[in-house]
Amino acid sequence: CDGGCTKRVRKGLETLPAELQRNFNLMRDLDSRVQGISKNIEKLSHTYLTNAKTYTASERSEHLENIRKMFEKAKEYGDDKVQLAMQTYEMVDKHIRRLDADLARFEAELKDKVLNSQGSDSESTTKKRGRKIQEKADKKKKSRGRSMSSDDEVPKPARKKLKGQVSQPVEVPLLQSISISHPSDVLDMPVDPNEPTYCLCHQVSYGEMIGCDNPDCPIEWFHFTCVGLTSKPKGKWFCPKCSTDRKKK
Repeated sequence: CDGGCTKRVRKGLETLPAELQRNFNLMRDLDSRVQGISKNIEKLSHTYLTNAKTYTASERSEHLENIRKMFEKAKEYGDDKVQLAMQTYEMVDKHIRRLDADLARFEAELKDKVLNSQGSDSESTTKKRGRKIQEKADKKKKSRGRSMSSDDEVPKPARKKLKGQVSQPVEVPLLQSISISHPSDVLDMPVDPNEPTYCLCHQVSYGEMIGCDNPDCPIEWFHFTCVGLTSKPKGKWFCPKCSTDRKKK
C-alpha cells in the first residue's frame, strides 16, 4: 500500500484545489448574476412606481410580471449557489475521510512491517546463539575426553549463576505500545455531532438537495431521493409537510 496510498493521497491533494477553485468561480458567477438582476429589478420597480398612473391595466400587469420573473430568476440563482456550497462542503469532507483512512492503513502496515522485521532479527539471533552454544558444548566434550584419558581427573562443575545477578532487560519496540485503529474504524467514523442535519431522514447534507419555499419550514432542505425528486422542479416547491399544511388552510 506504500506506493498506492501515497499516489492516491497525492492525487487527491492535487485535484482538490482545482475542484474547489472551479466551485468558487461558479459561486462568484452566480453572485454577479444575482447582483445584476437585483439592479434591473430596482430600475424596473422605480420606473413602475414613477409611471404607474400613466400605465394601462395591461401595461401594469406586464411590468409586474417582468419584475416577478426577475425575482424568480434571482431566487433560482441563489438556490443554485446554496446547492453548490453544500456540494463543496461534502467534497472536502470526503477528501478528509479518505485521507484519514489512508493514513490509518499506512500506519497499520508500517507497524506490521516493523514487527515482522523484529521477529526475523530475533529468530536469526536465536539461531546464532544456538550454534555458539552447540560449538562450546562440542569443545567441552572433546576437552573432557582428552583430560579423562590422560589423568582421569574429574572436571570442576561449572559455576552457577549468582542469585544477585541481573539479566539484561529486553527492549520493547515503541510501535508495540501504539494503538492504531483499523482502517475500517476510520471509514465508519461517526458524523461530526456539530454538523447540522436536514430532510425527513434527519441526516447531514449530501448529493442533490432542494429548499422548501415556505419561509417558516422547520426543516428547510431536503434530499432529492427522500422527497421523490430526480430533478429540480420549475416554480415554487413545498415539502410534504408544508404542502399538507397549505391544503388545510
